[in-house]
Amino acid sequence: MEQLLSLAFDNLSSYDGPKIRKGLRQVEGLLANICLSRGQGSRDRRASSVVKDQEMDEYEPLPPKSIDEITDDPAFYEFFKLQEGFEWNVAMRLVSTLDRLLARGADGSNDLLILSALDLVQGVMLLHPPSKTLFSRELYMNLLLDLLEPDFCPAIQSATIVTLVTALIDTPRNTRTFENLDGLLTITSLFRNRCTSREVKLKLIEFLYFYLMPETPSIPSARAAQDPQLPGLLQRSPSKLAKAFAFGVSKGADSGRPRSAGEGETRTQEEKQALLGRHLSSVQELVEDLRQNTPFGGVVG
Repeated sequence: MEQLLSLAFDNLSSYDGPKIRKGLRQVEGLLANICLSRGQGSRDRRASSVVKDQEMDEYEPLPPKSIDEITDDPAFYEFFKLQEGFEWNVAMRLVSTLDRLLARGADGSNDLLILSALDLVQGVMLLHPPSKTLFSRELYMNLLLDLLEPDFCPAIQSATIVTLVTALIDTPRNTRTFENLDGLLTITSLFRNRCTSREVKLKLIEFLYFYLMPETPSIPSARAAQDPQLPGLLQRSPSKLAKAFAFGVSKGADSGRPRSAGEGETRTQEEKQALLGRHLSSVQELVEDLRQNTPFGGVVG
């Protein structure tokens, strides 16, 4: 797997569009091997599906694995362990690639690369939640906020909003960084802009509902009580993704593993309502609707 990641990282670090695209497809192929079910006859073409990006289009869509199937897959464990270190962390390489793509300006081919990179950032954060801690840094959070500028096409704006939600969910520290960088001003300004498409405005409303959800600690589990070093982010589901953290429990608190993405100061719904109220006059209506309909199950941990 290190060899495959090395090939992808070499391409992602390029300034040449086709090479960047190839690197993105190589990462996509690697994640697909972890997340998608494959029949017995497809194992022989696994390696080529990662390296040869054009061949990916020739395969029929494959069904996704269940969470239990993913966490029982040795490839997932290998990937997860590699993500714990700086050298092989995919999220770090992807956001660096996004930064370079952002500097190139807007054009059709560049927009497609940005969209692909955003999709992969979302996927990597879901497979390896500690990678979300990247967005507690102002440099990387600013990158997402820059992609919400009116200069970018609606597709990029919508994909960025989804990526932002993925980076903020279960991560109060990232939310505080977002607030400190006037992220709420960016969101509300885009919402009020007459040129913003209807699709993007709907995404922005969904984001505001998400932002106003109460922030609560993760629900402790029996396994978490036995293994206090398991990140709180995954304590609510010890039989699923939390199993991936088991390999690090015996190393002690100073093992060098990244801290949980779920750590950080929380704010009450009222406090967040007051912050949003500085930029939007209809916050109370959003809160009332939120309490009546309880989207997302009523709580975001």
